Amino acid sequence: MKEIKVVVASKNPVKINCTAAAFKKVFPESRILVEGISVPSGVADQPMTDKETLQGAQNRAENASRLVPEAHYWVGIEGGIDEVHQSMEAFAWVYIVSSTRRGKARTASFDLPPQIQQLIHKGIELGVADDMVFKRSNSKQKNGAVGILTKDLINRAEYYEPAVVLALIPFVNQDLY
Repeated sequence: MKEIKVVVASKNPVKINCTAAAFKKVFPESRILVEGISVPSGVADQPMTDKETLQGAQNRAENASRLVPEAHYWVGIEGGIDEVHQSMEAFAWVYIVSSTRRGKARTASFDLPPQIQQLIHKGIELGVADDMVFKRSNSKQKNGAVGILTKDLINRAEYYEPAVVLALIPFVNQDLY
C-alpha cells in the first residue's frame, strides 16, 4: 500500500480531520498520514477580502512545505470574510502544494448575522465574535460559525472537506493540468 504524507499548515483539529477525510476519499488505495504544524499565514488574523484569504492559504501551504520538505502534500486552509452584495460573507480557501503542482478551491459562502458583522467591523476575529455572540468557547476548533448558524446541519469539518477534494483535482487529473 502506498503511503502519502500530508502536512496541514495548522494545528486546528478541524482542519487536520477534514484534510484526512478528503485525502482518504481521493486516494482510497493509499495509507494517508496527516500531520498538523503551525506556520504563519502572512495575512491578517481575520482576512477581510477574497484575495487576502487566498493569499493566506497559499502562504500557509508554502511555509509548511519549507518546514517539512519530506511530505508529499502541504495543505493551507484559510477562513476569510468579504463584503459583497450589501452583506458580509464568510468562506475559506484551500490551497494544496506538491513538488510538481498546485491546486486550490474555495468553500461555499454564507452571510453572517448583523451582530457578528458589527463585531468584525470593530476588528474582532470571526471565531471570537462567534464565541461572544453565542456564549461559547473556542468554537473555531469545533463546529465554527457554519455549524452554529446551521444548527450543526453542516459542521466546520464537513464544510471544508469538499473544498479539499476540489483542490485535489489537478493532482488526480495530471494529464489535464
